[in-house]
Amino acid sequence: MKRLHIPLAVIAIASLVAPSWNASAQTASEDLPIMPETVDLSQGATLYAENCAACHGAELEGQPDWRSPGPDGILPAPPHDDTGHTWHHSDSVLYNYTALGGEEVMARMGLPFDSGMPGFADILTPQEIWNILAYIQSTWPDRIQEIQAVRTEAEISAQGDR
Repeated sequence: MKRLHIPLAVIAIASLVAPSWNASAQTASEDLPIMPETVDLSQGATLYAENCAACHGAELEGQPDWRSPGPDGILPAPPHDDTGHTWHHSDSVLYNYTALGGEEVMARMGLPFDSGMPGFADILTPQEIWNILAYIQSTWPDRIQEIQAVRTEAEISAQGDR
Protein backbone atom coordinates (compact mmCIF):
# COMPACT_ATOMS: atom_id res chain seq x y z
CA MET A 1 0.00 0.00 0.00
CA LYS A 2 1.37 3.39 -0.95
CA ARG A 3 1.71 5.68 2.06
CA LEU A 4 0.45 9.22 1.77
CA HIS A 5 2.51 12.24 2.72
CA ILE A 6 -0.01 14.47 4.43
CA PRO A 7 0.95 17.70 6.19
CA LEU A 8 -0.23 18.24 9.76
CA ALA A 9 -2.55 20.94 8.40
CA VAL A 10 -4.72 18.18 6.92
CA ILE A 11 -5.77 17.15 10.43
CA ALA A 12 -7.87 20.27 10.90
CA ILE A 13 -9.40 20.04 7.43
CA ALA A 14 -10.13 16.34 7.74
CA SER A 15 -12.05 16.90 10.95
CA LEU A 16 -14.54 18.98 8.98
CA VAL A 17 -15.15 16.35 6.30
CA ALA A 18 -14.79 13.12 8.29
CA PRO A 19 -17.16 13.36 11.25
CA SER A 20 -16.26 9.88 12.51
CA TRP A 21 -13.12 11.33 14.09
CA ASN A 22 -11.97 14.70 15.26
CA ALA A 23 -8.76 16.65 15.02
CA SER A 24 -7.49 15.61 18.40
CA ALA A 25 -7.54 11.88 17.64
CA GLN A 26 -9.98 11.39 20.51
CA THR A 27 -13.18 9.40 20.47
CA ALA A 28 -16.36 11.13 21.53
CA SER A 29 -16.19 9.40 24.92
CA GLU A 30 -12.63 10.46 25.64
CA ASP A 31 -11.66 13.79 27.15
CA LEU A 32 -9.60 16.18 25.08
CA PRO A 33 -6.16 16.83 26.47
CA ILE A 34 -6.37 20.33 27.93
CA MET A 35 -3.40 22.47 28.87
CA PRO A 36 -3.10 22.75 32.65
CA GLU A 37 -3.64 26.14 34.26
CA THR A 38 -0.05 26.09 35.53
CA VAL A 39 2.85 25.62 33.12
CA ASP A 40 6.58 26.18 33.51
CA LEU A 41 7.87 28.22 30.55
CA SER A 42 11.47 28.01 31.73
CA GLN A 43 11.33 24.22 31.88
CA GLY A 44 9.50 24.25 28.55
CA ALA A 45 12.34 26.21 26.94
CA THR A 46 14.93 23.83 28.38
CA LEU A 47 12.99 20.74 27.30
CA TYR A 48 12.43 22.24 23.84
CA ALA A 49 16.19 22.76 23.48
CA GLU A 50 16.86 19.18 24.61
CA ASN A 51 14.12 17.38 22.66
CA CYS A 52 12.87 19.53 19.79
CA ALA A 53 15.51 22.01 18.63
CA ALA A 54 17.58 19.42 16.75
CA CYS A 55 14.76 19.14 14.20
CA HIS A 56 12.62 22.25 14.68
CA GLY A 57 15.53 24.67 15.21
CA ALA A 58 16.98 26.46 18.22
CA GLU A 59 14.98 29.55 17.23
CA LEU A 60 11.86 27.52 16.29
CA GLU A 61 12.70 28.15 12.60
CA GLY A 62 12.18 24.58 11.34
CA GLN A 63 14.13 22.84 8.61
CA PRO A 64 14.73 24.29 5.15
CA ASP A 65 12.06 23.54 2.55
CA TRP A 66 9.75 22.20 5.24
CA ARG A 67 6.74 22.25 2.91
CA SER A 68 8.29 19.81 0.42
CA PRO A 69 9.00 16.13 1.10
CA GLY A 70 12.67 15.20 1.24
CA PRO A 71 14.31 12.43 -0.82
CA ASP A 72 12.89 9.91 1.68
CA GLY A 73 9.37 11.23 1.05
CA ILE A 74 9.05 12.61 4.57
CA LEU A 75 8.28 16.26 5.19
CA PRO A 76 11.04 18.15 7.04
CA ALA A 77 10.28 19.52 10.49
CA PRO A 78 8.16 22.68 10.25
CA PRO A 79 8.90 25.88 12.12
CA HIS A 80 7.13 26.47 15.41
CA ASP A 81 7.44 30.24 15.18
CA ASP A 82 4.71 32.36 13.61
CA THR A 83 5.95 31.56 10.08
CA GLY A 84 4.87 27.93 10.35
CA HIS A 85 1.52 26.24 10.78
CA THR A 86 1.82 25.07 14.39
CA TRP A 87 -0.39 27.92 15.57
CA HIS A 88 -3.13 26.80 13.16
CA HIS A 89 -3.85 23.82 15.43
CA SER A 90 -5.64 23.49 18.74
CA ASP A 91 -3.80 22.60 21.93
CA SER A 92 -5.13 19.04 21.85
CA VAL A 93 -3.91 18.46 18.29
CA LEU A 94 -0.47 19.77 19.24
CA TYR A 95 -0.42 17.68 22.42
CA ASN A 96 -1.43 14.45 20.64
CA TYR A 97 0.99 15.02 17.77
CA THR A 98 3.80 15.53 20.29
CA ALA A 99 2.84 12.68 22.60
CA LEU A 100 1.90 10.09 19.99
CA GLY A 101 3.91 11.18 16.96
CA GLY A 102 2.66 12.08 13.53
CA GLU A 103 2.34 8.60 12.13
CA GLU A 104 0.30 7.33 15.10
CA VAL A 105 -2.06 10.31 15.12
CA MET A 106 -2.76 9.90 11.43
CA ALA A 107 -3.09 6.09 11.76
CA ARG A 108 -5.78 6.60 14.40
CA MET A 109 -7.65 8.62 11.79
CA GLY A 110 -7.23 5.86 9.21
CA LEU A 111 -4.69 7.77 7.12
CA PRO A 112 -1.36 6.14 6.27
CA PHE A 113 1.34 8.75 6.75
CA ASP A 114 5.12 8.59 6.93
CA SER A 115 6.07 11.17 9.52
CA GLY A 116 9.42 12.23 10.84
CA MET A 117 7.76 13.32 14.09
CA PRO A 118 8.30 10.71 16.79
CA GLY A 119 6.06 10.36 19.80
CA PHE A 120 7.42 11.63 23.11
CA ALA A 121 4.94 10.08 25.57
CA ASP A 122 7.55 7.51 26.64
CA ILE A 123 10.20 10.19 27.14
CA LEU A 124 8.32 13.18 28.55
CA THR A 125 5.54 13.44 31.11
CA PRO A 126 2.26 15.05 30.07
CA GLN A 127 3.19 18.14 32.11
CA GLU A 128 6.56 18.38 30.34
CA ILE A 129 4.85 18.18 26.95
CA TRP A 130 2.46 20.96 28.01
CA ASN A 131 5.40 23.03 29.24
CA ILE A 132 7.07 22.72 25.83
CA LEU A 133 3.88 23.64 24.01
CA ALA A 134 3.29 26.60 26.32
CA TYR A 135 6.87 27.77 25.72
CA ILE A 136 6.38 27.57 21.95
CA GLN A 137 3.10 29.48 22.21
CA SER A 138 4.72 32.14 24.40
CA THR A 139 7.01 33.08 21.51
CA TRP A 140 4.15 33.91 19.15
CA PRO A 141 2.87 37.47 18.68
CA ASP A 142 -0.26 38.28 20.72
CA ARG A 143 -2.51 38.18 17.64
CA ILE A 144 -1.34 34.67 16.75
CA GLN A 145 -1.77 33.50 20.35
CA GLU A 146 -5.34 34.82 20.31
CA ILE A 147 -6.19 33.06 17.03
CA GLN A 148 -4.80 29.76 18.30
CA ALA A 149 -6.63 30.14 21.64
CA VAL A 150 -9.93 30.64 19.79
CA ARG A 151 -9.34 27.41 17.85
CA THR A 152 -8.60 25.58 21.08
CA GLU A 153 -11.73 26.93 22.77
CA ALA A 154 -13.87 26.04 19.75
CA GLU A 155 -12.65 22.45 19.86
CA ILE A 156 -13.29 22.19 23.60
CA SER A 157 -16.77 23.64 23.12
CA ALA A 158 -17.52 21.24 20.25
CA GLN A 159 -16.40 18.28 22.38
CA GLY A 160 -18.72 19.42 25.14
CA ASP A 161 -21.64 19.41 22.71
CA ARG A 162 -21.29 15.66 22.04
